[in-house]
Amino acid sequence: MSVYSSLTRALAEALVDVLWFVEGCEDDQMDPDDAVKVLEGFAHLVSRLSSDQRVEFIELLGSMAAEESDPSRREFLEGFPEGFGLAEEGS
Repeated sequence: MSVYSSLTRALAEALVDVLWFVEGCEDDQMDPDDAVKVLEGFAHLVSRLSSDQRVEFIELLGSMAAEESDPSRREFLEGFPEGFGLAEEGS
């Protein structure tokens, strides 16, 4: 039995893990140019989400943060919408 309530939740968890890793990498762990490419790719994806998709993702991130036991990952999840361009003016 899956530990995730849905495919969406599983994919969101995986995406957050990748971006958390990239954000936390030192230059000797990952080439800074490659890290920027990953983050820019995600920013492009976010820019193409509909308003409803953004709201759904933000709500999912909120529930993930509420359930997170690791304080540093919880903080990352709480700041994710603003830090990654999901929370825009008027949102």
